[in-house]
Amino acid sequence: MEEAEVPLEHLQEEIHHHAEHGGTPWISWVALSTAVLAVLAAIAGLLSGSHANEAMMNQIEASDQWGYYQAKSIKASVLEATMTLASSATAQDKEKAEKYQEEQAEIKREAEHKQADAKANFHKHEVFARSVTMFQIAIAIAAISALTSKQRFWIVSLVFGGAGVVFLALGWVAH
Repeated sequence: MEEAEVPLEHLQEEIHHHAEHGGTPWISWVALSTAVLAVLAAIAGLLSGSHANEAMMNQIEASDQWGYYQAKSIKASVLEATMTLASSATAQDKEKAEKYQEEQAEIKREAEHKQADAKANFHKHEVFARSVTMFQIAIAIAAISALTSKQRFWIVSLVFGGAGVVFLALGWVAH
Protein backbone atom coordinates (compact mmCIF):
# COMPACT_ATOMS: atom_id res chain seq x y z
CA MET A 1 0.00 0.00 0.00
CA GLU A 2 1.35 3.35 -1.00
CA GLU A 3 1.57 6.18 1.46
CA ALA A 4 -0.37 9.28 0.69
CA GLU A 5 1.94 12.13 0.04
CA VAL A 6 1.05 15.20 2.07
CA PRO A 7 2.54 18.48 0.90
CA LEU A 8 4.20 19.42 4.21
CA GLU A 9 6.78 21.70 2.68
CA HIS A 10 4.17 24.28 1.84
CA LEU A 11 2.60 24.00 5.30
CA GLN A 12 5.98 24.31 7.01
CA GLU A 13 6.83 27.41 4.94
CA GLU A 14 3.46 28.93 5.80
CA ILE A 15 3.96 28.37 9.55
CA HIS A 16 7.48 29.78 9.38
CA HIS A 17 6.27 32.85 7.46
CA HIS A 18 3.39 33.35 9.89
CA ALA A 19 5.72 33.08 12.88
CA GLU A 20 8.12 35.66 11.45
CA HIS A 21 5.75 38.13 9.85
CA GLY A 22 2.29 37.35 11.00
CA GLY A 23 0.80 37.10 14.43
CA THR A 24 1.25 39.62 17.13
CA PRO A 25 4.69 41.10 17.76
CA TRP A 26 4.02 41.61 21.48
CA ILE A 27 4.02 37.84 22.05
CA SER A 28 7.84 37.89 21.97
CA TRP A 29 7.68 40.53 24.72
CA VAL A 30 5.42 38.20 26.69
CA ALA A 31 8.04 35.48 26.38
CA LEU A 32 10.83 37.83 27.43
CA SER A 33 8.90 39.24 30.39
CA THR A 34 7.99 35.71 31.48
CA ALA A 35 11.64 34.71 31.44
CA VAL A 36 12.56 37.75 33.53
CA LEU A 37 9.72 37.01 35.96
CA ALA A 38 10.92 33.41 36.28
CA VAL A 39 14.45 34.57 37.14
CA LEU A 40 13.12 37.02 39.73
CA ALA A 41 10.88 34.31 41.18
CA ALA A 42 13.88 32.00 41.51
CA ILE A 43 15.92 34.70 43.28
CA ALA A 44 13.04 35.54 45.63
CA GLY A 45 12.52 31.84 46.31
CA LEU A 46 16.16 31.35 47.27
CA LEU A 47 16.08 34.38 49.57
CA SER A 48 12.81 33.23 51.13
CA GLY A 49 14.19 29.76 51.82
CA SER A 50 17.42 31.16 53.20
CA HIS A 51 15.60 33.37 55.68
CA ALA A 52 13.27 30.53 56.69
CA ASN A 53 16.32 28.38 57.46
CA GLU A 54 17.97 31.19 59.40
CA ALA A 55 14.79 31.78 61.40
CA MET A 56 14.63 28.10 62.28
CA MET A 57 18.29 27.99 63.30
CA ASN A 58 17.91 31.12 65.43
CA GLN A 59 14.85 29.66 67.13
CA ILE A 60 16.69 26.41 67.87
CA GLU A 61 19.60 28.35 69.32
CA ALA A 62 17.19 30.44 71.43
CA SER A 63 15.57 27.26 72.74
CA ASP A 64 19.00 25.92 73.64
CA GLN A 65 19.78 29.12 75.51
CA TRP A 66 16.49 28.94 77.41
CA GLY A 67 17.31 25.35 78.39
CA TYR A 68 20.70 26.49 79.62
CA TYR A 69 19.00 29.33 81.52
CA GLN A 70 16.68 26.83 83.21
CA ALA A 71 19.64 24.64 84.19
CA LYS A 72 21.38 27.63 85.79
CA SER A 73 18.11 28.55 87.51
CA ILE A 74 17.83 25.05 89.00
CA LYS A 75 21.45 25.19 90.20
CA ALA A 76 20.81 28.59 91.78
CA SER A 77 17.64 27.31 93.47
CA VAL A 78 19.41 24.23 94.83
CA LEU A 79 22.24 26.41 96.13
CA GLU A 80 19.76 28.84 97.72
CA ALA A 81 17.89 25.96 99.40
CA THR A 82 21.19 24.55 100.66
CA MET A 83 22.21 27.93 102.05
CA THR A 84 18.79 28.37 103.71
CA LEU A 85 18.84 24.93 105.31
CA ALA A 86 22.44 25.24 106.43
CA SER A 87 22.94 27.24 109.57
CA SER A 88 25.59 29.40 107.98
CA ALA A 89 26.25 30.20 104.34
CA THR A 90 29.88 30.42 103.38
CA ALA A 91 31.34 33.28 101.43
CA GLN A 92 32.04 30.80 98.67
CA ASP A 93 28.32 29.88 98.47
CA LYS A 94 27.28 33.54 98.32
CA GLU A 95 29.86 34.17 95.60
CA LYS A 96 28.58 31.17 93.66
CA ALA A 97 24.98 32.42 93.96
CA GLU A 98 25.98 35.85 92.61
CA LYS A 99 27.86 34.18 89.75
CA TYR A 100 24.74 32.14 88.85
CA GLN A 101 22.62 35.31 88.78
CA GLU A 102 25.12 37.06 86.50
CA GLU A 103 25.30 34.05 84.20
CA GLN A 104 21.51 33.80 84.09
CA ALA A 105 21.22 37.45 83.07
CA GLU A 106 23.72 36.95 80.23
CA ILE A 107 22.07 33.73 79.06
CA LYS A 108 18.65 35.43 79.11
CA ARG A 109 19.96 38.35 77.00
CA GLU A 110 21.43 35.90 74.48
CA ALA A 111 18.19 33.87 74.28
CA GLU A 112 16.09 37.01 73.76
CA HIS A 113 18.53 38.21 71.09
CA LYS A 114 18.26 34.87 69.25
CA GLN A 115 14.46 35.02 69.44
CA ALA A 116 14.48 38.54 67.99
CA ASP A 117 16.75 37.36 65.15
CA ALA A 118 14.41 34.44 64.47
CA LYS A 119 11.41 36.75 64.30
CA ALA A 120 13.20 39.17 61.96
CA ASN A 121 14.31 36.37 59.64
CA PHE A 122 10.82 34.88 59.57
CA HIS A 123 9.38 38.28 58.65
CA LYS A 124 11.87 38.57 55.76
CA HIS A 125 10.94 35.04 54.68
CA GLU A 126 7.27 36.03 54.53
CA VAL A 127 7.98 39.13 52.42
CA PHE A 128 10.10 37.16 49.93
CA ALA A 129 7.45 34.40 49.85
CA ARG A 130 4.84 37.01 48.87
CA SER A 131 7.17 38.12 46.10
CA VAL A 132 7.46 34.56 44.80
CA THR A 133 3.67 34.21 44.85
CA MET A 134 3.18 37.42 42.84
CA PHE A 135 5.78 36.31 40.29
CA GLN A 136 4.14 32.90 39.91
CA ILE A 137 0.72 34.50 39.38
CA ALA A 138 2.28 36.87 36.83
CA ILE A 139 3.85 33.97 34.93
CA ALA A 140 0.55 32.06 34.87
CA ILE A 141 -1.35 35.08 33.55
CA ALA A 142 1.36 35.69 30.93
CA ALA A 143 0.88 32.12 29.75
CA ILE A 144 -2.86 32.74 29.46
CA SER A 145 -2.06 35.88 27.46
CA ALA A 146 0.14 33.95 25.04
CA LEU A 147 -2.40 31.14 24.67
CA THR A 148 -5.36 33.42 24.08
CA SER A 149 -3.41 36.09 22.16
CA LYS A 150 -5.01 38.75 24.34
CA GLN A 151 -2.68 41.56 25.28
CA ARG A 152 -4.77 42.71 28.26
CA PHE A 153 -3.82 39.52 30.13
CA TRP A 154 -0.17 40.36 29.56
CA ILE A 155 -0.72 43.81 31.06
CA VAL A 156 -2.37 42.21 34.11
CA SER A 157 0.63 39.87 34.28
CA LEU A 158 2.98 42.85 34.32
CA VAL A 159 0.97 44.40 37.17
CA PHE A 160 1.38 41.22 39.24
CA GLY A 161 5.06 41.14 38.26
CA GLY A 162 5.37 44.74 39.48
CA ALA A 163 3.81 43.72 42.81
CA GLY A 164 6.37 40.91 43.01
CA VAL A 165 9.18 43.40 42.40
CA VAL A 166 7.80 45.63 45.18
CA PHE A 167 7.79 42.72 47.64
CA LEU A 168 11.28 41.70 46.49
CA ALA A 169 12.51 45.27 47.08
CA LEU A 170 10.82 45.41 50.50
CA GLY A 171 12.47 42.15 51.47
CA TRP A 172 15.82 43.37 50.22
CA VAL A 173 15.52 46.66 52.14
CA ALA A 174 14.68 44.68 55.31
CA HIS A 175 17.64 42.43 54.45
